[in-house]
Amino acid sequence: MHDSRETIGRHAFVTGYPVKHSRSPLIHGYWLETLGLQGSYTRQEVLPEDFAGFISRLKSGESGFIGGNVTIPHKETAFALADRPDALSEELGASNTLWLEDGRLHATNTDGFGFLANLDAAASGWDRTDRAVILGAGGASRAILQAVRDRGVAEIHVVNRTAARAQELADRFGPSVHAHPMAALPEVMKGAGLFVNTTSLGMDGEAAPDFDFSPLGEGAVVTDIVYVPLVTPILRQAAEQGFATVDGLGMLLHQAVPGFEKWFGVRPAVDARLRRMILADMEAHR
Repeated sequence: MHDSRETIGRHAFVTGYPVKHSRSPLIHGYWLETLGLQGSYTRQEVLPEDFAGFISRLKSGESGFIGGNVTIPHKETAFALADRPDALSEELGASNTLWLEDGRLHATNTDGFGFLANLDAAASGWDRTDRAVILGAGGASRAILQAVRDRGVAEIHVVNRTAARAQELADRFGPSVHAHPMAALPEVMKGAGLFVNTTSLGMDGEAAPDFDFSPLGEGAVVTDIVYVPLVTPILRQAAEQGFATVDGLGMLLHQAVPGFEKWFGVRPAVDARLRRMILADMEAHR
């Protein structure tokens, strides 16, 4: 049995600007409570011009934190200021999880882990495909592209309104990644087993264009990293056309697991009760 006395005085954070809407404190607070651990996880809103000072106090121990999560707009700076960023962060140029170890500030990026863990839990076997389509070439697509590539999907097609941005990702992530303009979407969807929306299309009830998912392969999975609303227009359309769908909430929950383990010494579980709690909070703040 884990000795909760080991975690007395362990304090972690989520930092961003703004950060008041982050649900990470709910997630980590739930795990601290259900695992019977002593510690805390709090929001720390930090202006971009103050972020280097925040990291300096973290490294020195002055802040009292053992690590934390980093969200927009600090992920690139967190990577740059870390003493020991891992290989995932190096390739992405961004970190979302920090922890102190042996007097050094370590960094990783758990977004890709969260994305894969969500798919594995909700659509086991999705990775038998050799072709995936990723819609969007913004910051959110990078970790997902990296994760899908590292899982072994042979062909990944990035489709974006600005083809040059998609090409930047193809150049960064290697020969298995191919860049296309939006007009190519029907063609590159042919036979694909995974379709991922990494854009903000359909977020917060906004309209999304109509998509024809019929070119996808039999048994294909459609997923969306947007989770407000939980069933986005893209997921609704895919389901209506007979395809399996995976919502984006699980990615948020699963990406939190590795950090909690680093800070508090226990690997937590993403369970139905946690999901219900976050859904209830989303409903309350509609």
